[in-house]
Amino acid sequence: MAKTSGVAPRLAKALAIVLGTEEIPIRLRAWDGSEAGPADAPVIEFRSRRALRRMLWSPGQLGLSRAYVAGEIEAHGDIFAAFAALSSAGKFAEPGPFRKPTARELGTLLTTAVGLGAVGPNPAPPPEEAKVEKHGRRHSKNRDAAAISHHYDVGNDFYRLVLGPTMVYSCAVYDSEDSSLEAAQEAKLDLVCLKLGLQPGMRVLDVGCGWGSFALHAAERYGVSVVGVTISTEQAELVRKRVADAGLTERVDIRIQDYRDIDDGPFDAISSIGMSEHVGREQLPRYVSQLHSLLRPGGRLLNHAISWNAGPADDDPDSFIPRYVFPDGEMLSLSEVVVELEAGGFEVLDVEALRRHYALTLRAWVRNIEEHWDEAVRLTSAGRARVWRLYMASSALGFENGLTGVNQVLLQKPGGAEPPLRLRQWTAG
Repeated sequence: MAKTSGVAPRLAKALAIVLGTEEIPIRLRAWDGSEAGPADAPVIEFRSRRALRRMLWSPGQLGLSRAYVAGEIEAHGDIFAAFAALSSAGKFAEPGPFRKPTARELGTLLTTAVGLGAVGPNPAPPPEEAKVEKHGRRHSKNRDAAAISHHYDVGNDFYRLVLGPTMVYSCAVYDSEDSSLEAAQEAKLDLVCLKLGLQPGMRVLDVGCGWGSFALHAAERYGVSVVGVTISTEQAELVRKRVADAGLTERVDIRIQDYRDIDDGPFDAISSIGMSEHVGREQLPRYVSQLHSLLRPGGRLLNHAISWNAGPADDDPDSFIPRYVFPDGEMLSLSEVVVELEAGGFEVLDVEALRRHYALTLRAWVRNIEEHWDEAVRLTSAGRARVWRLYMASSALGFENGLTGVNQVLLQKPGGAEPPLRLRQWTAG
């Protein structure tokens, strides 16, 4: 039987201060084996005093995230239940930037840390934390390249383990909740091709081509020529191999190139799948203008992007996602993106919301990580595997509770043939 006296009750009070709650929403297990909190709640273990020290120096999401990535905190059992309990409590449930503890609360936190022997220098962040600021101003080409490398250049074999054989790193489209991840990703690739109206002989630009799954699918199944661009060297290396293995080198050209440097339009269609989140609010007009200039009159653009649905954007650079996952990434609202696209000269043909589909996709990716945990750690590091587990599980919860969405916006550049009259005609096979 777990001890109910000892470290845990005092540690629970410290955690309650950080969360901004009267009572903690989890069962807390301390490093001495004692426990506190609701008996039937998800179990989170604080394995060392260093976790409390991180909370003292960074009393919020960042401190807890660093402790989890470093292995000083562990969530036992259902990872989704544990993260849901924490994220729905107190300050973590409030939209906008995280509200820091008051001076009085910090004093109580310090007193608790002193009593538990946790006071000391600020522990160094885990090595998986991003350090892109040394590469210049935000959304400069050099800094964007560093941000992309941080996220994507962590091993193609690791991503294959997480994403599965399709190697598609964006929201799948499920016919039913029982569909396999692979079938749902194939369905998404087909849907994009159909919305773009791809026909044999067309020239297509894939902006942010990832590991090349859309480029390969479009070239092989629809007979088009594709230029795919990425600024991830590891992605480009694997895509080129996949293209060669498929015998498609004459129809698929993969480049390491910033989208701002593409100058060989026009293209008949452009896909941007999960890329515009990296562009940034200030660069969005330039992004729209560039794609508009590269598209022939009457050509279609499909912009597939995550949206922020929870009111004013939370751009806190000291939260988990920008520090560990997507440095300099910015989630914009759907309305912001559509306004900019229309202001840039595009006509909106259709908007399709896929929020529930992304939750299913992310849960499938988390299953892949957990079922192959030892291999994931071997391919990267324990910290990196923990980052991806935390990020994907918490993101799934964000889509399930509506904080975030994902939308396919289909657009057309004026000047060509009129689009079909009805949506079902655009996606007819």
